[in-house]
Amino acid sequence: MESELKDLDSKPAKIQQPDPTHDDTSSKDDRPLLKPDSSSTAAANIHELEKKFAAYVRNDVYGTMGRGELPLKEKIMLGISLVTLLPLRIVFGMSLVVVYYMICRICTMFSAPNQEEEEEGYAHLGGWRRAVIVRSGRFLSRSLLFVVGFYWITETHKDSANTKENSKTEGTHQLEEQEKPGAIVSNHVSYLDILYHMSSSFPSFVAKRSVAKIPLVGLISKCLGCVYVQRESKSSDFKGVAGVVTDRVREAHRNGSAPMMLLFPEGTTTNGDYLLSFKTGAFLAGAPVVPVILRYPYQRFSPAWDSITGVRHVVFLLCQFVNHMEVMHLPTYYPSQQEKDDPKLYANNVRRLMATEGNLIMSDIGLAEKRIYHAALNGNNRLPSVLHQKDD
Repeated sequence: MESELKDLDSKPAKIQQPDPTHDDTSSKDDRPLLKPDSSSTAAANIHELEKKFAAYVRNDVYGTMGRGELPLKEKIMLGISLVTLLPLRIVFGMSLVVVYYMICRICTMFSAPNQEEEEEGYAHLGGWRRAVIVRSGRFLSRSLLFVVGFYWITETHKDSANTKENSKTEGTHQLEEQEKPGAIVSNHVSYLDILYHMSSSFPSFVAKRSVAKIPLVGLISKCLGCVYVQRESKSSDFKGVAGVVTDRVREAHRNGSAPMMLLFPEGTTTNGDYLLSFKTGAFLAGAPVVPVILRYPYQRFSPAWDSITGVRHVVFLLCQFVNHMEVMHLPTYYPSQQEKDDPKLYANNVRRLMATEGNLIMSDIGLAEKRIYHAALNGNNRLPSVLHQKDD
């Protein structure tokens, strides 16, 4: 990958620059973000917020929070979709979920799940059981995307020639070819990202322990081999998220039959035009990773899940006649010894590569800023001090 990183100097990633008009003076410190009694002031403050939190701003027909005033044509199209597309897609979608649940139920009969510290899954199953779970899971995931309106998915596989140049000798190259990646690292735009990755490579991913108890979805997540995280655990032997993920990435790297981990190192979703700072969880194991970049081109409704509620987003998504997805698979990234010793350097280099290849803007804001932005959109006026503390 060294040759690829050298090329970044001539093809620099875009970085979000701070707003030059922003002034952290004491007079602004006491000014509320939103003032319900002044529409012009509120509009100006929202415009300022959109510059500051550009990675989370929606720009589709339905507005920032999906509550914008729609033109007559859009209202008519939405009304038609509500009584035709929406019920049909819900019925077909639920049918696919039920079918896959039944397949998983049959394949896991008379089998006990793993009872390890942080895992309770059926991903260890072998033979025909595992083959059926994986193949049917990939097919039905793609079918569900088709039902939602993703009739075509444009996939691009970048040439790995540059990666091969990273090998100093033929022996080193052969060694890399034998190494299995431990994780897939992807930018995070929507909950649909997981469906695509299930249809493509059927990896495991991190989920809250409560997911295992959700009807239908619980068993499916166990068959995926999800890592269930119990963040509230205080026991002395509790590994935490990073520890569990690192163990699973190492297992996938060393064991050819173990599923790879799917990780979203940004830690939250964006509007698809930005790439946030990477957390190091996917890189602590020092195993090779496969970078994947997802984009959702749109004209009316953005499939990105950023500043809109879940139910409203699902309804609008199902009411859109056609949805589009573009996927770029980058070559497997083999870390250098320096990157293995420094997970933060490893994460930053992969992030920079993804931003450059995907033409994404790098931004250093994160989940905390996203919550501030959401609270401000909802009219919470108690946030100015928090916002300026972030600036400091």
